[in-house]
Amino acid sequence: MIDQFINFVIRPPRADYNPDQYLWEKDFTLAGRKYKRQDLELRNGRGHILRCSHYMPSPFPDNTSLPCVIYCHGNRADANEAAVILLPSNITVFTLDFSGSGLSDGNYVSLGWHESDDLKVVVSYLRSNEQISRIGLWGRSMGAVTSLLYGAEDPSIAGMVLDSAFSNLFNLMMELVDVYKIRLPKFTVKVALQYMRRVIQKKAKFDIMDINALKVAPKTFIPALFGHAKGDKFIQPHHSDLISNSYAGDKNVIKFDGDHNSSRPQFYYDSVSIFFHNVLHPPQLSPSCSTKYEKYYDLGDLQVDAAGIEESLLYEIIGGKGQGLGMESGSASTSSAPPTILTTDSVEDYLHGTGIMPPLFKKANDVNTEAAQPQLQESCSYTSSNRESWGRCSSLGSDVEPFPDCSTSSNDNHLVRLKVLATPLRTTSKHKNAAAAEAEEKKKVVKKSSGREKLEKLEALSQRLRLCILKRVRHRRNHSS
Repeated sequence: MIDQFINFVIRPPRADYNPDQYLWEKDFTLAGRKYKRQDLELRNGRGHILRCSHYMPSPFPDNTSLPCVIYCHGNRADANEAAVILLPSNITVFTLDFSGSGLSDGNYVSLGWHESDDLKVVVSYLRSNEQISRIGLWGRSMGAVTSLLYGAEDPSIAGMVLDSAFSNLFNLMMELVDVYKIRLPKFTVKVALQYMRRVIQKKAKFDIMDINALKVAPKTFIPALFGHAKGDKFIQPHHSDLISNSYAGDKNVIKFDGDHNSSRPQFYYDSVSIFFHNVLHPPQLSPSCSTKYEKYYDLGDLQVDAAGIEESLLYEIIGGKGQGLGMESGSASTSSAPPTILTTDSVEDYLHGTGIMPPLFKKANDVNTEAAQPQLQESCSYTSSNRESWGRCSSLGSDVEPFPDCSTSSNDNHLVRLKVLATPLRTTSKHKNAAAAEAEEKKKVVKKSSGREKLEKLEALSQRLRLCILKRVRHRRNHSS
């Protein structure tokens, strides 16, 4: 039984997996953005080959360095969720099979002792990469202790997330005797543990008494976020409490439902994402805009070509086609079928033609460009009550409260009603003289205004388009998987 307990500590079941099956694909897409998995091998100080993977944008942005989070657990397959959480925030993710785990070399694990040397090799590799800026650590269970042991020696680490860390290996082994109901006197258990200590030193080349997080916590000043499941019976929550109480740096503790191996709740992942965003300061990679208005027309992370979405989808969104967004065209028409939009114009020209927004760029031969902006100011009604309706536009075709109608009027009495937009347009049916007088007054108001209303209107439209396309991307990804 003692030999079984020794193997339980230094030789747990080893994960033998196929990287192409259990890891993210070498080229994959998340929310319309392309990423890649770069596999590599590093050699630690004991001569063992470490199998590693680095998730990063594809292609990597030019003349820009990105931060990186090293995910530490046992093997690389555990880092899939970390990649999903951090990559959209422009944070690359590096993960590895520690020595003695997964596909890396080595016969034994050391629950953090030798793993901290493996982590040092990874950090050195990333430091030599000019594309990587700040480095953070995200450890779980053994990986949390590994991160803590290494962080005490390297204060340049920007931040650490420590999930289910144990405070002292010897005390943990004593607790596991009670958890697994091994009915032996405590004196006998201590003698058995001393015997195990000598065997482990001989086989795995480390002393279980040296793995004590409580010794390094008081001299570690790296910002840390502790997490622990309330129902964890393997490493009980009081271990994180002990480490946190003695930790010298800025820290926060999050407790959540679950056990040692259960999936973490979404609010915990949100806290992790916010924490790393604050300590790593990832850059914003959105395309630079030539004007202050252009960014509201740009779809940012959801470019049509990059997401694999046809440009006709934008016409469907604006025209109200598909997913219960019917479009009514012609004031005298009684047909309920949505008409087909026959146009060869670009999305920009089509939006301008419907009167929703002015042209994106000013053209030298376009004499009506300057007139389009006061027309937008004239036809759009934007009030605080419209802000409250934005939250009801999170899903299309749902049974929630219907969208406010949006309409524009033209000289040929052609009426288009848009239910996808939360900002309504009000029609005008005044005489030419009254309209001209009102237009003059509007021009004076526009000159005096700061333009903030216009920015907010365009931002509302941009948000609506992004939500519509994002839903289509997620639907296609789920359908394909």
